Amino acid sequence: MSGSYFKDKEPRELKGRVYAAVLLAGVFFFLLASRLWYLQVFQHSHFHELSLNNATRFIKAPAPRGLIYDRLGVKVAENRPGFDLYIVPEDVKDWDRTRRMLTGLVEITAEDIDDKLEKSRRRPPFQAVMLKQDLTWEETAKIESFRFEMPGVLLDVAPKRSYVFSEAVSHVLGYLGEISERELKEKEAAGEKYSPGDIVGKYGLEKYFEKELRGVEGGKEVEVDAMGRQIRVVNWMPPYPGNDLRLSIDIKTQVAAWAAMRDKVGAVVAMEPRTGRILAMVSSPSFDSNALSSRMTQAEWRAVIDNPFNVLNNRAIQGQYPPASTYKPIHAAAALEEGIIAPWTKIFSGPSFWFAGRAYRDWKEEGHGHINVHKAIVQSSDTFFYQVGLMLGVDRLAEYSRKFGFGSKTGVPLQGEKSGLVPSSEWKKKAYKTRWYEGETISVSVGQGYMLATPLQLLNAYAAIANGGTLWKPILVDEITTPEGKVLHDQEPEKNGELGVSAKTMEHVRKGLAGVTHEDGGTARFLRTAGFKIAGKTGTAQVARLVKRTRDIESIPYKLRDHAWFAGFAPYDDPQIAVVVIVEHGGFGASAAAPVAGEVFKAYLGAPGELPAGLTAGSDAEDGTAASVAARTGVPR
Repeated sequence: MSGSYFKDKEPRELKGRVYAAVLLAGVFFFLLASRLWYLQVFQHSHFHELSLNNATRFIKAPAPRGLIYDRLGVKVAENRPGFDLYIVPEDVKDWDRTRRMLTGLVEITAEDIDDKLEKSRRRPPFQAVMLKQDLTWEETAKIESFRFEMPGVLLDVAPKRSYVFSEAVSHVLGYLGEISERELKEKEAAGEKYSPGDIVGKYGLEKYFEKELRGVEGGKEVEVDAMGRQIRVVNWMPPYPGNDLRLSIDIKTQVAAWAAMRDKVGAVVAMEPRTGRILAMVSSPSFDSNALSSRMTQAEWRAVIDNPFNVLNNRAIQGQYPPASTYKPIHAAAALEEGIIAPWTKIFSGPSFWFAGRAYRDWKEEGHGHINVHKAIVQSSDTFFYQVGLMLGVDRLAEYSRKFGFGSKTGVPLQGEKSGLVPSSEWKKKAYKTRWYEGETISVSVGQGYMLATPLQLLNAYAAIANGGTLWKPILVDEITTPEGKVLHDQEPEKNGELGVSAKTMEHVRKGLAGVTHEDGGTARFLRTAGFKIAGKTGTAQVARLVKRTRDIESIPYKLRDHAWFAGFAPYDDPQIAVVVIVEHGGFGASAAAPVAGEVFKAYLGAPGELPAGLTAGSDAEDGTAASVAARTGVPR
């Protein structure tokens, strides 16, 4: 009976167990299928991205910077291909070995590598970090030869800046460099997207027009093997080039100015008087923009910033000097306009002017005799302007100085422009807590004492004299265009102000400036041999008080020699270019600065024209060629 009982129960219980097992298996497979569906369908994008990260690496592709042309379309800044060295930290298997190999193959230190990695610590995983840009061909070949022994190390080609005329235009164009932490924070605060390792404009127009020149970066996804070694490019997002700039600079004139200043310390600036367009801007000594923008080592950079002549200082806009005798035409305009003197007023201008028991000397030992304002400008009489300056007073001199643009920035599109200094009784009271003394007016009346001006400020003033009284905001960039040629910005001349001086007064001043180069006794009369109808003024800015002035420049220690100025325009009756030259410790404006200006006039105006009508011509007392005068100055590099 028991046997028949178990026979009846066995199939029923077994059947129940089978059903339970099938149910459990069904539930298990349902959960498994649901999970697979969830992972493969719902979470597909997430895991696809993870899988790609395990097999691909993203390398940014910097955009080619916009091209830069001169006023006539001559290319002055372009791009060339260069190799950059990258590393993906997550792919590195042996850091000690990788560091040793990299420091042995390229010019980079272990500290440099660690510093780059530290700066990029906020980057997304598996994104390549640039260790060094613009490798030499030798470094590139070495890395390529040992690349399979260094997992995580990559090479990539990127556009590099190339400056066609390098040192000749360096202070205008500037240079590029890797973005600093401070700059990165500033860009982030301004809502601009930059990353560690990005290359940005550091100086000059490259910095001022960074947004316009930069472009939009792209990138490429590179497939790698299990060792992080590149296999192929799987996706390419091309960058979009930056916008192009067309400058107001005339490269022929720019190079001529630079060549004339190569053995001197100082600056040259030239402007189109009718519009304010800058035709040339040179600061000497210069620097190599190509070197600073690519492979410069720390030692080479240190040599640049420690240079005793401050090569990174753009003397055209940052150098502040006493304008010396180049200020006398502005002084003359103020005196004529205020009625202190008339064009025919004659004043005895002897070898010295005594005031308050002290002798104020003239540059000419025998003096000038009885002369009017025209002769005072032509012969650059100091004692004439000492007396007129006392009659005008420092505050009226300051008022007219400001009308001519002194004491304020011109607004040129470059960083670091200085404003100079126009002294007045109120200024001295604030600055020194003491009153103004009339003896100080004597110094200011000939552009000395507290008065300071930049070469560009002086150029703007002389351009205003040339064009009849308009102060322009200097133009350096005439046009901004897209890579396809669409004009985004066309710069129109913009006024900084009007001199507010009568046309009659301005004509008297212009005639005096023409006489400087074309009349007997003119301090730059040798420039008439250039044949360009030049009007201008020389100046000698005193650096140190010497017991006795001497024309033997070589006998004076270099740092004690006077600064040499020339400011002028041409042609006299139809001004097309205004030029200012400052030669630091050059001695005399006539021998050091005026010949440089002559080379600039020659480069821009081309074929010689006729001399101004009605101006007398005297004999040359010396060889006034630029080469011979430059040879005599002896200013060190």
